Amino acid sequence: MLNKYETVFIIDPKIEDKKPIIDKFVDLINANGKVENVDEWGMRKLAYEIEDNTEGYYVLVNFEADAKFVAELERIFRITIEVIKFIVVRKED
Repeated sequence: MLNKYETVFIIDPKIEDKKPIIDKFVDLINANGKVENVDEWGMRKLAYEIEDNTEGYYVLVNFEADAKFVAELERIFRITIEVIKFIVVRKED
């Protein structure tokens, strides 16, 4: 059974071309579930400094996936150097 999730991840603002990073995660989610919506919020001020950054490039993705995949997605977010912060939340039906 697929559950509905949303994730927000913040890309390091020093990265010039953010499209390959966004595509990497969209393709990964599509391979293991279904992307419903990708909303690029763009550069925003961070609430607090992260790794010497005061701004970050925000991306929101709504998707459906199996619960086991979410753990793998979070693992990949953690090891991706270009992603400075992320959160994955299950949405209520």
